[in-house]
Amino acid sequence: MMTTDRAAVTAVLDSLADAWNRGDADAYGAHFTEDATYVTFVGTRYSGRDDVVSSHRVLFEKFLKGTKLAHEFLDVRFLGADVAIVSTNGDTYKGEAPKKLSKVQTYTLLRDGGRWLVAAFHNTQRKPLVERISFAFAPETKPKQ
Repeated sequence: MMTTDRAAVTAVLDSLADAWNRGDADAYGAHFTEDATYVTFVGTRYSGRDDVVSSHRVLFEKFLKGTKLAHEFLDVRFLGADVAIVSTNGDTYKGEAPKKLSKVQTYTLLRDGGRWLVAAFHNTQRKPLVERISFAFAPETKPKQ
């Protein structure tokens, strides 16, 4: 895929973080498809843009008030001209950005006209101690990269 496609896809996630940092649920939700699937690290599953917006409106007013969103890109893969899978490490924080991001996230983006939108998002909390124990007892399960 063209470099501009990668830049456009990663710009969506940067814009999501900007909306989150402002606590703007409407701007955050505007990056999702109407029928998006959104799974949080605690396993809550939201269906559709309206669900993403309404839940984040409350989260930004309560539990996540004043938080910021950090992410680092691990991989961007294109499954054709109009579908991208993006893997990131990410985290929410207050104050200084964390040096290590504790969540692994997968985004599926679709090109809708000239715009990329998130169709699916899944967020998983990393458990480094459990990983180390698992790899110690079954080293062949450790990712090659």
